[in-house]
Amino acid sequence: MENKSKQWRFKVKKDLTTSVSNFNIRSVLGKLHGAIDATDPRPPPIFLGHGDPSAFPCFRTTPVAEDSIVDALRSAKFNGYAPAIGVLPARRAIAEYLSSNLPYKLSPDDVNLTSGCAQAIEVVISALSQPGANILFPRPGFPAYEARAAFSNLEFRHFDLLSDKGWEVDLDAVEALADDNTVAMVIINPGNPCGNVFTYQHLQKIAETASRLGIMVIADEVYDRIAFGTNPFVPMGTFGSIAPVITLGSISKRWAVPGWRLGWLVITDPNGILKETKIVESIHGCLSLCADPATFIQGAIPKILEDTKEDFFKNILNILTHASDICYERLKDIDCLTCPHKPEGSMFVMVKLNLSLLEDIVDDIDFCYKLVKEENVVFLPGITVGLKNWLRITFAIEPSSLEDALGRVNSFCQRHAKKQ
Repeated sequence: MENKSKQWRFKVKKDLTTSVSNFNIRSVLGKLHGAIDATDPRPPPIFLGHGDPSAFPCFRTTPVAEDSIVDALRSAKFNGYAPAIGVLPARRAIAEYLSSNLPYKLSPDDVNLTSGCAQAIEVVISALSQPGANILFPRPGFPAYEARAAFSNLEFRHFDLLSDKGWEVDLDAVEALADDNTVAMVIINPGNPCGNVFTYQHLQKIAETASRLGIMVIADEVYDRIAFGTNPFVPMGTFGSIAPVITLGSISKRWAVPGWRLGWLVITDPNGILKETKIVESIHGCLSLCADPATFIQGAIPKILEDTKEDFFKNILNILTHASDICYERLKDIDCLTCPHKPEGSMFVMVKLNLSLLEDIVDDIDFCYKLVKEENVVFLPGITVGLKNWLRITFAIEPSSLEDALGRVNSFCQRHAKKQ
């Protein structure tokens, strides 16, 4: 009885709980998936809300990667604890892999291993968090950044990506948002959720803007080299001599193994600014508090990076090219959806929802819930990634399933169209 009347002091701040749940793709998709009726006799659900191609046979990873994991595990060399920054052979292999696209050579000491790109985000945001500081995020973007900043009490501000300019960064907005307390800006290239790929010239302007403002660039390149349009992938680290760059990446997407949780945080800073300002020391301090990626996966990384044949990557890009073409063309047939820019990379596209053409749809969340209920198709509401009344669609699925899903979406939109 005494405990019932006692005033316990441990509580979670309501605003923090709310803000984190709002910036959570898994939470939103979990609710949409929960709306699916497992006993429904209609055709099975098709999930276009989450970027996990591993569920489909056409995206199965290369046997080289699978065999490398088995060999590392059976070697009994990787059963113990690893250093906080990762085992040296893996860091050396990643440095060589990334250096192949850079104008200078990275050192293994520039590479820090993480449990997927998600932990790399956690570490870099934690390392930059200090009283009064702020950071600039893209809108639309990847909401894990906002969630992590909210947890770390780091103020964040949004600059827009311009849909009418191929989702380029609004650099004027970046300059207007930044002040003396701004520590960094984040870019995602190839783009999630927009499917854009920045040009060399635009990336150079981003670096020059960051240099002028005295801030670093955090370059999320988890979709590294997944580019199939007119713009080739150019790593932000190319411009590390203009402004310091922290590059985040992983094997998750290019090898289609997101569940393996092997990522990296790489210092691409030939002038040594981040070391001089103690940012590198802060990153290492955060890593020493975190759980490491599984050691046997670290042990497999050299063979995975060195022995995977180009044919595997070409096949994946061919499938994504075909699927993005299907997606873009089928969307043209749906009056209430507008795709302002054909995807050129990653696995996503952003689509604008025209509510004025629909009879009984309130917003993008309402659209997605009713679409699940009526057609067993899952989209991600755009508000989750920062754009209300837009939709994020992944096309990294079997092309035949994509055709089926978009056919169902067309039927749904016709059924809900305003009567003329």
